Amino acid sequence: MASNDGKKEPQSFQKHPEDPTSPDRPTIEEVALVVPETDDPSLPVMTFRAWFLGITSCTVLMFLNTFFTYRTQPLTISAILMQIAVLPIGKFMASSLPTRQYKLMGWGFSLNPGPFNMKEHVIITIFANCGVSYGGGDAYSIGAITVMKAYYKQRLGFFLALLIVLTTQILGYGWAGMLRKYLVEPAEMWWPSNLAQVSLFRALHEKDSRSKGLTRMQFFLIFLAASFAYYALPGYLFPILTFFSWVCWAWPRSITAQQIGSGYHGLGVGAFTLDWAGISAYHGSPLVTPWFSIVNVAVGFIMFIYIIIPLCYWKYNTFDSRKFPIFSSSLFTSSGGTYDTTKILTPQYDLNIAAYNSYGKLYLSPLFALSIGSGFARITATITHVALFHGSDIWRQSKSAMNSAKMDIHARLMKNYKDVPQWWFLILLVGSVALSLLMSFVWKKDVQLPWWGMLFAFGLAWIITLPIGVIQATTNQQPGYDIIAQFIIGYIMPGKPIANLLFKIYGRISTIHALSFLSDLKLGHYMKIPPRCMFTAQLAGTVISGTVNLAVAWWMLGNIENICDVEALHPESPWTCPKFRVTFDASVIWGLIGPRRLFGPGGMYRNLVWLFLVGAVLPVPIWILSKIYPEKKWIPLINIPVISYGFAGMPPATPTNISSWLITGTIFNYFVFRYRKGWWKKYNYILSAALDAGTAFMGVLLYFALQNENVSLKWWGTDVDHCPLAKCPTEHGISVKGCPVF
Repeated sequence: MASNDGKKEPQSFQKHPEDPTSPDRPTIEEVALVVPETDDPSLPVMTFRAWFLGITSCTVLMFLNTFFTYRTQPLTISAILMQIAVLPIGKFMASSLPTRQYKLMGWGFSLNPGPFNMKEHVIITIFANCGVSYGGGDAYSIGAITVMKAYYKQRLGFFLALLIVLTTQILGYGWAGMLRKYLVEPAEMWWPSNLAQVSLFRALHEKDSRSKGLTRMQFFLIFLAASFAYYALPGYLFPILTFFSWVCWAWPRSITAQQIGSGYHGLGVGAFTLDWAGISAYHGSPLVTPWFSIVNVAVGFIMFIYIIIPLCYWKYNTFDSRKFPIFSSSLFTSSGGTYDTTKILTPQYDLNIAAYNSYGKLYLSPLFALSIGSGFARITATITHVALFHGSDIWRQSKSAMNSAKMDIHARLMKNYKDVPQWWFLILLVGSVALSLLMSFVWKKDVQLPWWGMLFAFGLAWIITLPIGVIQATTNQQPGYDIIAQFIIGYIMPGKPIANLLFKIYGRISTIHALSFLSDLKLGHYMKIPPRCMFTAQLAGTVISGTVNLAVAWWMLGNIENICDVEALHPESPWTCPKFRVTFDASVIWGLIGPRRLFGPGGMYRNLVWLFLVGAVLPVPIWILSKIYPEKKWIPLINIPVISYGFAGMPPATPTNISSWLITGTIFNYFVFRYRKGWWKKYNYILSAALDAGTAFMGVLLYFALQNENVSLKWWGTDVDHCPLAKCPTEHGISVKGCPVF
């Protein structure tokens, strides 16, 4: 069972010249500093150990991430946890399993082909990544299933739900296979987030040369222990460290001051977080994001939070915004109360137009509304930016010039292995499309989305995946287009919230899956994993993760009473599902009520639609300046899609999450990288991995040892945000419980 799956004749250990001017040298400095430029093709990859530990890692992580994503404070456990945990197990198996050769139908294999090696470890991590990408983060297609069952109370069969989950993931895998030559093989597509895992692999498997200071492994273990111990404070003993909003203490009776200073319900001016989970919650680890990307995000964040929002709220009262809190993901009536969607919903999950006209229009908090508008600009800016700055390269590669294009050392070393034929991916793509179309005929009433809507979703995903992939592969930021996908189908099919959800997961979430697969393919590229081994591991991980993902969610939805129903739950219940609440609200905005009523002629938010045009135009002057002044290397680094990403994800992300992320990233990827490059090269990504792993280990321990047993603390430090007035409106005459009336 030890296989390199199609490698050519074993070659001696290869290494390119150390000369930094060599044409083989990677074009990205961070890659040259971190990624090994050697390969040993004789190492076994798809061993029994790799299969056993890979499947186990995938299953455990998927269970934990699905379980935790329903909590009030969601916790995403990264693959780094399993990346560390499997190392001693792998070494134990290598020392204890029998080494004899077995034969099965002429095929020889061994349970123990030798020492546990780095390539086996990488394959196990690829499996584990499937347990993160499809169970944590945004929870993707499970979010749609949860909304259908928990919020709309729809009777949904398990087989249909499984079909939705698996076809979405396999569709994304098909897109990834089609786009490998554009987003994996070119050296410029370097996927920064992978460098943390590469650094950790090297720390775990390579011996440091004799040098001053701690070895990478010693450094990792020290900060793993420190992170583990420290997370007991924000995670349980002293949660106020998650949002330290000192401004509210200075002005305890001022609504405006608390709206400005609250880290949880306001603009977060002066607020900060000392919780690594809070810093890395929405944009990932700031330590693995390149400095130019951090600067772009900072420009957008400062412009949006500190200039646009205050002007719209306090000076111009845009969209009647003072009737509502300045920052909230809730939906509101014109009087400032919470919008009750059950009053406008038919038994067939359609909009009751007469009831809607009687009940009244839906309103959004100003930050929520403007965040939606930023999504309009982001998608058109992404398309324009990629067309202008990368269009010629994409066109050249699409004309089969890839073989003659310049290859770096990593691409040259990967030529030692047989590639995966394109038709393998094409079969998966066509199969998932066919099953999805079949679903729209057989379960038409359940999914609401007709066959032509499915085809439209597939076409949108195909068009958008490449430009967004270019942005993520070069900046570590992924501009979303959830809003656009839902906006489009909402115009075409108004009053159909379930159809809107399904269109989103096939038109947008399949792209997220594709980009996750592509990131893993780049990790395999860096670590010289045979492509056919990667294909096998990713496909197996996809099927396992999707099945476990749905099974856990299905059990929770059926066995936890009133799950996701905040009004019906006990006040201390952790099962409030904040991520899924945002998904539900989006289905109401774009599907049930529809964009025409909100953003069309006469709609309250109609002027936000102009941001489509603004986003399309903004990259043009930057591209022109880059051509006029080619010697100014900083001009092409101005990235409008990433600038707009500075105010993406809010809500549920808060300004404090983003500002703390920016400050941390600046410290490490500007000051440390510039003035302590040796330290940065040796320890930066190791530190990121240690913080992730320590936080995850303590998070799991706290939950099962204390929180799951309802062992809780009650004191001043356990209140996350001491800013109760931040949730209040400031319009005269608006009465909200717990708020003063002007």
